[in-house]
Amino acid sequence: MDAVEQSPARRSPGNFLTRTPNPRESLVYGVVLALLASLPVLVAAVPQMTDYASHLARYHVMLDGGRSPFLARYYEFHWRWNGNLGADILIWPFASLFGLEAGARIMTALIPALTGLGLVTVEWTLRRRVGAGALLALALIWSPALGMGFLNFCLSLAAALFAFALWVKLEGRPWRWALFVPVSLLIWLCHMSGWGVLGVMVFTYELHRRRDLSAFLAPWPLLPPVLPVLLLGGATRGALDFGKAPLVYKTGIFLQAMRDQNAALDTNSLYLILLVFCIALVLRRVDGRLGIAAVLLGLLAVVMPRHFGGGDYADYRLIGVALMIGCLAIDKAGPRWLLMLASLLFLGRLAVTTEAWVRTSRETDRILTVVDRLPEGARVAGAVLVERSAWGIDPLQHLPSFATVRRDALVNTHFALPGIHMLQLREGGPGFIDPSHRVFHRAGQPVDLSRFAPARMADYLWYVGKVEPARLPAGAQVIYRTQGSLLARLGKPVRLAIPQRQG
Repeated sequence: MDAVEQSPARRSPGNFLTRTPNPRESLVYGVVLALLASLPVLVAAVPQMTDYASHLARYHVMLDGGRSPFLARYYEFHWRWNGNLGADILIWPFASLFGLEAGARIMTALIPALTGLGLVTVEWTLRRRVGAGALLALALIWSPALGMGFLNFCLSLAAALFAFALWVKLEGRPWRWALFVPVSLLIWLCHMSGWGVLGVMVFTYELHRRRDLSAFLAPWPLLPPVLPVLLLGGATRGALDFGKAPLVYKTGIFLQAMRDQNAALDTNSLYLILLVFCIALVLRRVDGRLGIAAVLLGLLAVVMPRHFGGGDYADYRLIGVALMIGCLAIDKAGPRWLLMLASLLFLGRLAVTTEAWVRTSRETDRILTVVDRLPEGARVAGAVLVERSAWGIDPLQHLPSFATVRRDALVNTHFALPGIHMLQLREGGPGFIDPSHRVFHRAGQPVDLSRFAPARMADYLWYVGKVEPARLPAGAQVIYRTQGSLLARLGKPVRLAIPQRQG
């Protein structure tokens, strides 16, 4: 009779939620959430990342290998081994199997899922269960770095998480160093910052475990692969630059550490993360093996310049990593209700990002109909309106690069700085690359393109922006409009000479 009376209570929702799940259940829950992180990419025909279109154009030129007469005329591609090649290498098999655009989309969809699985793997390796801290860390997957499309860096971060878990797993194995020499090289090739994150995590893990100076030597297996590459000149060149007003800039990027779509949600998410970490610190629930790494990465974000090794926002991207590792350091199992509560921030933010991607993807599809009006091999001056007061990550800033992907066009929206980027322009000159396409705008100001410099070196002007231009370059004739975009023929129509294929 007692057993019959107690059975409903055992099955009651309240009783279920207050119990601590077994380790396998928490693992399954963590894995499902990690895979769900790819949802925005899956629902959008084109990933809504700021730099995505220009990366796609670079892959197109790289994979073409000079077969297109127009691409051979307009571009050069100088392959160079450096610490920023992750997606550039991975796109080869994906494009071969699925085509360039579909392959790049699949590759991009894998990155957030792999990052989430990397977090779950670290948590499981250290604690043999998935707790509240790891689930909270999932909210940092869609950081500004991923939203802006830093694919190489985000891929290297995912790889660094798996590599760190492997380092812990192989503790005490005498041959671990031999495995990590090639592993560290692969991560460095993905992106040097991911390799640096791995080095910090290994160092602080060993420092916490050994508690002596030998921890400084522990990460040595991560160093040998990089030295010969650097000595042979494979490192990416680029000036160290803190930018204008460094203090204002640094304050801004820390306040925008979780910037995505909604200013109120993103800033409050940051404050919540910091509050939870401080509470965990007071309650002594922060695992020093990861907590020290989070603090060190945060300090590195303060002292690092904005531009480093040819990349922009070298410091900004580390802030999200520091917060992610800080959440992962929170050592708290807890009942089911706590795990569900910890995952709500991730799920809420993911829902906002997914909705925004569905909406802006429709806008992108509409604007990309402009490409159908361009002749193959056109010379295009892209002009993209950038609202100075906008908070949300803008997915349209490099959209004209699709003219290169689909029409083999010369466009001014590419990353093509000499000595830094592998893609170079044969025509257009130094003023025909990123950021020449950006037209900064404040509310209420007219958009004046009459002196838009790149238009002097092109046959077409492709304008993207919600505000109609008040003035266009002299002689420009609008030949196509769609909501948020227009295409104009510049001056006297130019008949492009089609270069002959060789061989």
